[in-house]
Amino acid sequence: MAVTLFPRGIRGRFEVAETHHAAAVLHEDFREEWDDLVSFLDSFRLIRSQVLQPGGRKSPISRAIDGFFYQRMWREHTFAIEVRADGEATLAPTHHVDYFRNRVAIETEWNNKDPFYDRDLTTFRLLFDLNVLSVGVIVTRATELQCVFDELGRGESFGPSTTHMGKLRPKLNNSGAGGCPVLAFGIRRSAYIERG
Repeated sequence: MAVTLFPRGIRGRFEVAETHHAAAVLHEDFREEWDDLVSFLDSFRLIRSQVLQPGGRKSPISRAIDGFFYQRMWREHTFAIEVRADGEATLAPTHHVDYFRNRVAIETEWNNKDPFYDRDLTTFRLLFDLNVLSVGVIVTRATELQCVFDELGRGESFGPSTTHMGKLRPKLNNSGAGGCPVLAFGIRRSAYIERG
């Protein structure tokens, strides 16, 4: 695995998984996107007050991640795909990604139900097969982070059936994204800080 391309500090604060040499592809062929991802991972800290604050539609953590990528010209993107048979549209699915730029997509799964991983990986697979995506990235949380939520009295809000690396790794290992190179980052307890 080429995850050793990431600085040691990032590997200490994030559990990292990859398929199909995703780190090497991103590092070599999409250097600006690589630099943005490294900058995000290097600066990210999970702050106590953000965990304690209810999110509504979007949690403070998701809003902070949005701010980082939007400032760097990554945008939400919906791909309109049409399947035709004998000149007639038979299927017109849409596939949405949280952040997209230059053939790289990033999805954040902070506190969703774990079937959202299936949706993300299926989207990566389809977009890769259609030659509009080269690398997919998922930012989620490490399973070990549950103990922080339990300590803060928020354990029930997150829980074992929501998105975390323990749910994602089997889907990656079972080729959920087909041939699409995928990088996954699980926020570890070491990224958590009390201030704020």
